Amino acid sequence: MNTSTAYDIIISKCRDLFVKKAADYGTAWRIMRLPSVTDQIFIKAQRIRTIEENKFAKIPDDIPSEYIGIINYCIIAMIQLELPADTEENLPIEKVKELYDRYINETKELMLSKNHDYGEAWRDLRIGSLTDLILMKIFRVKQIEDNSGLTLASEGVKANYQDMLNYSVFALIKLRHLEEEQVPNI
Repeated sequence: MNTSTAYDIIISKCRDLFVKKAADYGTAWRIMRLPSVTDQIFIKAQRIRTIEENKFAKIPDDIPSEYIGIINYCIIAMIQLELPADTEENLPIEKVKELYDRYINETKELMLSKNHDYGEAWRDLRIGSLTDLILMKIFRVKQIEDNSGLTLASEGVKANYQDMLNYSVFALIKLRHLEEEQVPNI
């Protein structure tokens, strides 16, 4: 399956969960400041790494669900970058869908451009390397946040959230492929 199609399948599941949670909880996450969103992404990525290293988990959320969480928290982060933060304003579901789709479309376009230039090198990476790249991007974002958003030569935080989102999609594509390989043809 080509990357664009696989990407769309993964994102469809992520978006569906995001919209359902918005229907259940509203947009309670609007109260979160950006560093708190970054820390939530860190928690999910660190849990993935711990499970990868220990080979088991004590709570039922599996690795794919944690990558989905990273994807959706990256969308939250990009929304929080645009809209005034630290507010209890509940966004209507249609606005949530519109913002989700806009940031996914921008992020997918970035992925397609990078895949063109890098020749889909991500396909040769190990899943653990994708996790490590996400953690590295988190530490970059934390450093930028600690510097009050000021950078001398680096891309801003949005580009890092987009990269984390794309690395998570790549990991989910690779996990899905591994799962398909393990199911015998009947």
